[in-house]
Amino acid sequence: MLDTRYIAEEAREDLMERGFARRDLARIAAVFGVGMAAASVGRPAWASGGVPDPAPTAKVRIGANECWTGPLLPGQLAAKNIVANGNRYAPRDERSDFIKAVMSVEGVPFDHVAPWPGSSDPLSRTVVTFCSPTRGLVTADPTFELAGRTAEWLNAPVKRVPLTPDYTHDVKAMLAADPNAGLYYICTPNNPTGTITPLADIEWLLENKPADAVVLVDEAYTHFAGVPTASYLAAKRKDVIVMRTFSKIFGMAGMRMGYIMTDPVNIAKMMRYDGGMQSGALPLPSLACATASLTAAPLIAARRAEMQVARGIALDHLKARKFDVKPTSANMFMIDWKTKPAKDMQAAFRTQSVEIGRSWPIWPTVSRITVGSKAEMIAFCQALDKIWV
Repeated sequence: MLDTRYIAEEAREDLMERGFARRDLARIAAVFGVGMAAASVGRPAWASGGVPDPAPTAKVRIGANECWTGPLLPGQLAAKNIVANGNRYAPRDERSDFIKAVMSVEGVPFDHVAPWPGSSDPLSRTVVTFCSPTRGLVTADPTFELAGRTAEWLNAPVKRVPLTPDYTHDVKAMLAADPNAGLYYICTPNNPTGTITPLADIEWLLENKPADAVVLVDEAYTHFAGVPTASYLAAKRKDVIVMRTFSKIFGMAGMRMGYIMTDPVNIAKMMRYDGGMQSGALPLPSLACATASLTAAPLIAARRAEMQVARGIALDHLKARKFDVKPTSANMFMIDWKTKPAKDMQAAFRTQSVEIGRSWPIWPTVSRITVGSKAEMIAFCQALDKIWV
């Protein structure tokens, strides 16, 4: 059994005041003690759904929403320089350098930024901080599941609300589903649909939700979309958290870097369970790589344009073959196979050494496809023509 002393006394008192029983503390300790695997029902909490890649040697791997290539060159060089000075605990104040880079790009104050080794920890940590047995979570369906899994792990109420007909978050239905929720989770662009929820809708939710509830805006895929972001909300409001990761367009999935932007009071609340141990455990090569990559605007734009070309090749081929493909603004798209289960199509693609993505329970005949390189998307189309006759 996990030692609940891992949770700071101040946080224990807060949890009890919010309706958690003493027996719940072990589950909460699991989130911070043995990692997000516990909170996601025994599975790691990556965008792949936590399922280990069943085809690590596949010629085409377009199933886990990873970038088709590695970190941007400035990031690689910065990481290399840090490795050369790996004998030092901190060659310089890399954490502050990173936060200053975020400030320059996003226009948020220094104390509104908290870096993390990835985004899974702060996502689950937000649920622990703002949900309880009496104040639940509202999320979309389908969307990235970690928030919902964490809430269920904590025995907090969860309401899952279907997307709108154009696959955005239905914020009015989300509020109606639980007018007294503690946390409303919005992933935009959404995983798995790649669709964008308008900032005006997020603003409406902020203005109409309970005053003490929080809105978590997960913008993991925003650089692929190239649209205005919610960071301005984090700079002026106390009830919104904006989350980012370097696992997507920056090609750093294996390097584990992410950050949140929010009022410093929220950061302090989120860190009190374990003293912010995870936030402090930042690998310096990853931190340096992220800092150098974040400000490389021309390279980010070029990588986004490269993705759009590769995506266009696949979408044009699918449309020519009359497949039902849902609209997208990110590095993924959804195909409805109509008459065939998505799991069967995934198995069929594996016979061609092509690993496509998974499906969601609400759409059992729909597969998520990650946009890879131009060559990978051509290979995907060729494999499709072989298995769909």
